[in-house]
Formats: sequence, structure tokens, C-alpha cells
Amino acid sequence: MALLKEGLVSWFVGVLFLSALLLCRADVHHYEFIVREANFTKLCNTTSRLVVNGSYPGPEIRVHRGDTVFVNVHNQGNEGFTIHWHGVKQPRNPWSDGPEYVTQCPIQPGTNFTYEVILSDEIGTLWWHAHSDWTRGSVHGAFVILPAENETYPFHTPDADQTIILESWYNRDFNELLQETFVTGQAPGTRGPDAYAINGHLGDTYGCPTDTIFRMQVDYQKTYLLRIINAAMNEEKFFAIANHSLTVVAQDASYVQNFTSDYILISPGETMDVLVSANQNMGQYYMATRPFSDSAGPPPDNITTGIFQYTNSDGGLNASSITLPALSDSGAATSFLSRIRNSNVTQNPPMEVPTDIDRRVYIAVATNTVPCPNCTVTTNRAAASMNNVSFSFPRIDILQAYYNRSINGVFTTDFPLEPPVFYDFTGNLTNFNRNASQGTRAVVLNYGEAVEIVLQATMLGAAGSHPIHLHGFSFYKVGTGSGNFNNVTDPSSYNLVDPPLINTIHVPHKGWAALRFFAKNPGVWFMHCHFERHSSLGMDTVFIVKNGTTVETSILPPPASGMPRCPGA
Repeated sequence: MALLKEGLVSWFVGVLFLSALLLCRADVHHYEFIVREANFTKLCNTTSRLVVNGSYPGPEIRVHRGDTVFVNVHNQGNEGFTIHWHGVKQPRNPWSDGPEYVTQCPIQPGTNFTYEVILSDEIGTLWWHAHSDWTRGSVHGAFVILPAENETYPFHTPDADQTIILESWYNRDFNELLQETFVTGQAPGTRGPDAYAINGHLGDTYGCPTDTIFRMQVDYQKTYLLRIINAAMNEEKFFAIANHSLTVVAQDASYVQNFTSDYILISPGETMDVLVSANQNMGQYYMATRPFSDSAGPPPDNITTGIFQYTNSDGGLNASSITLPALSDSGAATSFLSRIRNSNVTQNPPMEVPTDIDRRVYIAVATNTVPCPNCTVTTNRAAASMNNVSFSFPRIDILQAYYNRSINGVFTTDFPLEPPVFYDFTGNLTNFNRNASQGTRAVVLNYGEAVEIVLQATMLGAAGSHPIHLHGFSFYKVGTGSGNFNNVTDPSSYNLVDPPLINTIHVPHKGWAALRFFAKNPGVWFMHCHFERHSSLGMDTVFIVKNGTTVETSILPPPASGMPRCPGA
């Protein structure tokens, strides 16, 4: 009875919130994405990259809350790909979510496909990116969602806003790096990127005289909203502006309780909105980013710079004024993350934290090996897994197979709801068997179930933290801790009062993180590590949410124009 009452109350409050949004005018927008190869010269080296509309990063989508966006994507490149609208829940519309061979097959060269991006309660900054192999390294851009008509910010309206996209730059072709793994057996991109970028600029620290630096011009005493996106391939990032404090106001398109910090930590896939006031002595100040890693195999410790420049001012740049935490400063990372709390403002969706759980899933994430007798360097290829299952992508997308009830040979519904073997996940695993099984195994949820997922980091391989992203939902990060999760004692530490509402969660090194949500979005939804080197090697799974009992709680039909054709069909 308590669960029924909780569900009815949350449903009613949610209906009121969405009804208020619908009273505001919702617009329809149309964008054209022309995707083709283009040459870019960075680090004194010219490289061909697949990009959208000739730019790196790609074009920004800027709309209002509750709008609908149609994006016609034309593939004029050499390989198939898909586009994902990261953090957009796409209610009942998995057809336009985008992950390759999960909800669609790739858009083949010489063809096009139009995505229908349906916004609901998202507000602030999200982003879009390719979701095929490592193609997102150059195919990505910002997705800005402004307040709806007659809606205000829950803070003083900024004088202007600026998108900041943090990126990884490789001189080599992304997919060549990935294919090497399947030839040699070694993990992709082991040495890391050649540089990092801010809005496509490498800054002034890499020694190439033709490299450019990003400049943000500001006026004295004005306040700016920075829309920060971590589009890096495999690196969590620290970011700071010399001598300026940052006030965090939103994460993953949801407002948070404001707090001020000298730096932020942002994981791949995450977005963060921060306010910065141009209230220092007029001049030029470095903005800077460097990676954070607690792994045994850290990325290159390079600092990439931009310039925060006051109007009509020169000079003032001083590299010693950059005060980023060190590469391995876990204390700085933990301290920052612990300060993020959901904000009880009317512009946020009503708080709907499940308390009575219907479905519990305990997932150990790990780097593993799988047999590879034909690999040239080793007979056990690098792999990654969830609950010791290394995800295998089918040749027909899972959504099509599920919707058409033709799942045989495409996927199974027996993903393990807990690790098949319990061991000391965060202990010394030097001689532990790292072999994983391979398969396309999904979790099936009933519509409306209250779900808890606990993600457990392990010490297999290089270990370290993991940014785990769930498509189709925003969820509440209700807990995190060190060591092996204890299902008896650890839930007592959960924050069920003001947990952050996010779509990508930081699973700490030698620790765990817990999330909760209601399964109210029918469809096929991908969950994966947002480190590309892990996702491409199998640290993924799929959640299928069954239809409810009404048309309004069921998957929308596929687009009348059809879906991209599968090569294996």
C-alpha cells in the first residue's frame, strides 16, 4: 500500500510539473548536419577528421525546454555512424536515441536519417555525439536548453553564456586505434591522446607555433554562465580559471545547490554549468584543464590552456597562476563531488527518489581479457565487462529485434543481476583469473518499477574510476563509498533527501556508487562506461523497459520514413 501511495503521489506531482511546462509554448526546430572528412592541422601535423558541417567541435543546438528538434544527418563520409543526444531522455522514443546496434544501425555513406529529439524536463547544458566506435572524438557538439518562455533561472540571470568543450586530440585516426586492439590484442589508445583541447584549440603548452588558443572575451563586473562539457575520450578533467572562483549551478541538465570552488572535476559524458564573475583586475587570465586519474595506467599529464580576457586589456598572463589539482589528486576529486546536491527549486522536476525498491542490480565493472588465438601480440585480447559479461554488439539492432519480437540470435534477457562470483573486488587481484565471457545480454524491467543499481569498481587490470552513463533516464545518485559494497550497512549512508539528478555517474576507484530511478520510459536503453577504451571493449549492457498498460506508457511506433538499414539484415 505504501508503494502504491508513493507511486500515485509522484505520478500526480509529475503530471502537474509537465502540465506547467506544456502551458509554455513549445517550438519545433530543424537542423541539417552534413558529415564528411575535413583536414585539420594541429601539433604541426595535418590529419583528416570526420566532422559535422566542417567544424571541430560541431555546431551548437540551442533551443528551449520542452521543444522538439529534428536533425537531418547526411553521411558524406566513408564509414557508417550514428548520433546520440546525450542526456535527452527521449520519452517513449528510443528510435532516435542513437547508440549503434542498440537502437539503430549505422547511417551508411551516401544516405541520411532524420532524428526526432523530444525534450521534456531537461534544462541547461547537454551535448550530442557520434555513438559508433571512437567516432565521437571528432563528431560532437553542445546541446543548449534554455528556460521555457516565461521561465526564469533559479539564480541571477547571467549577462552572457559561453560553451566550453573539453576534448582529446589524436594525430592518428580514431578507428585505426581501435582496430589495432583486435589485431594485436592490446588495449586501444594505451599511450593516450597526443594533446587535449578547449573548443578545438590546443593552447600554448605543446610547442607548435601554429597551434591556436581559445579566447573568451569578458567585460569587467559582468557575470557569465559557462556551459562545460567533457567530450574527452578517456579522461576525467579538472578545470579552473586563474584567480577566479567558479559557482556550480547545474549538472547534467538539472539545477544543483549552488556552491563555489576554485576548480571543478568533470567526467567524460558529464556537463556542468558554472557562473564566473569578471571581478578581478582587468587583464588576461589563463583558463586551464588537465586530466584526473586514479588508475595504474594514467593518461598524459598535459595542461591545456585558454584565455579569459577582459575587454581592452593586455598582459597579465602568468603560467604560475594556474592552480589545478595534481593528476592523481583523489582527495580533490572526492571533495568536489561530495558537494553536489540536488536543488529544491521549482525549475527542477519534482524530487522523486524511490524508497521501496522493486528491482536491485549489483554490477561489478572490470577490465578483463578474452581469448584471441589470432591476435599478433597476445593470445588473450584486452576486454572489459559488467558482471563478467563483455558486451558483444549484434549485427541487427536490439531495439528492432525487441520491437518486432524477433530476438533469436540477436540478444538474450539473462544479464546477471549480481556478479557471478563474489570476491574481494577492491583487494589484491594480481593472480586472479581475468577472463570474461562474451554475449549480448539484457536486463528486462517492468514499466514503473523502482530500480536500484549499485556499480562496484574492481582492481582487475589498471583499475581506476569509471564514468557510467545510462541512456533514457536521469537518475538519482543516492550513495557512494570506498571498498566493497555492503548491502546491509551501506544503504544507511544513502542520501535520499537531496541526491543529485544526473545521467552519468562517477564510480570511484576501489569503491562503489548507487543510483535509483523509476523505470517509466519504455524502450531499449544502453548503459556503458564513457571511457571509450572500456565501452568499445565491452563494459556495457542494455536495459529494456517493457510497455505499460496504456498507449501513453508504451513505445512510440518507429518513424514512418523508416530506420537505417542494417548491414546484417
